[in-house]
Amino acid sequence: MFGTKILEERESKFNGNLRVVKSFGLGTYIQAGGLTQSGGIVETFWKQTLKRIKNSKYKIRNCLILGLRGGTVTKIIRKFWPDAKITGVDVDPLMVELGKKYLGLEADKIYIEDAGSFNTKGYDLVIVDLYQGDKFPEKFQKEMFLKSFSQNTLVIFNRLYYKEKKIEAQEFGEKLKKVFKNVEYYYPITNLMFICSN
Repeated sequence: MFGTKILEERESKFNGNLRVVKSFGLGTYIQAGGLTQSGGIVETFWKQTLKRIKNSKYKIRNCLILGLRGGTVTKIIRKFWPDAKITGVDVDPLMVELGKKYLGLEADKIYIEDAGSFNTKGYDLVIVDLYQGDKFPEKFQKEMFLKSFSQNTLVIFNRLYYKEKKIEAQEFGEKLKKVFKNVEYYYPITNLMFICSN
């Protein structure tokens, strides 16, 4: 593509082929299996989503990001809530390494571990963005995992929303309604964001 340059390409045991791309229109971004995971268009839809809660009644002091990746969300949280403490969790050390190197990833605490076993209690805002390429692992759709967020003030789940992914996302929304009192559907670009609270 015109104006596009590959800065680095690596193989991840968790996400397969990782590619850091710099383009004239979208800046620098990280792709896994050809799908943008951090930077670029991802920054656009997270900014739109978090702007919806920026001026709400919620006080955001402690944020947890499950699926930290290259750290796109950390930059937006820093901008909207400068004093908030940010904890990031990602199973893929290579994704985090590339985020630090190319996207300016920084958080107060970063853990390289499986999000399924991380203690989520005590956070005002939890971002759940647990894709591996274009797959949302089954274990993160189970009711037991979803119920682990019931003590949090606000939880946002990111799901892809195109072709067959639309049905998967809608089914996931029905599961969320069994766990949370309030589930708002928000549709930025090719994604469906579930903004959940109790």
